[in-house]
Amino acid sequence: MKVIFRILALTLVLGAISMTTATAKTSASNPTPTATAAVEEQPHMEAALKSLREAREHLQQAEADKGGHRAAAIKATDEAIKHTEMGMKFDNTHKDKDHDHDHDHDKK
Repeated sequence: MKVIFRILALTLVLGAISMTTATAKTSASNPTPTATAAVEEQPHMEAALKSLREAREHLQQAEADKGGHRAAAIKATDEAIKHTEMGMKFDNTHKDKDHDHDHDHDKK
């Protein structure tokens, strides 16, 4: 049970990091990428992605009998991985980086 809470806490922390990273950038410190530098380094997002993937691997290796919570944590981690990757892609393809948009893709 502690592992699930750690994963959920990690997911929340990584979400907060990605939001503050995206909103903290200014046009002065983050000039428009040129053709030769179209992909910006994102060390915090890359570290978050690595941690999420490692967390998912630990969840996969854990015993399955957790009352459905292990499976739910894996699903939440997969969603966090997906949104972290989408955030990185967004950051690399949009000039206007002063806005952080929340998207609820799963809500209908």
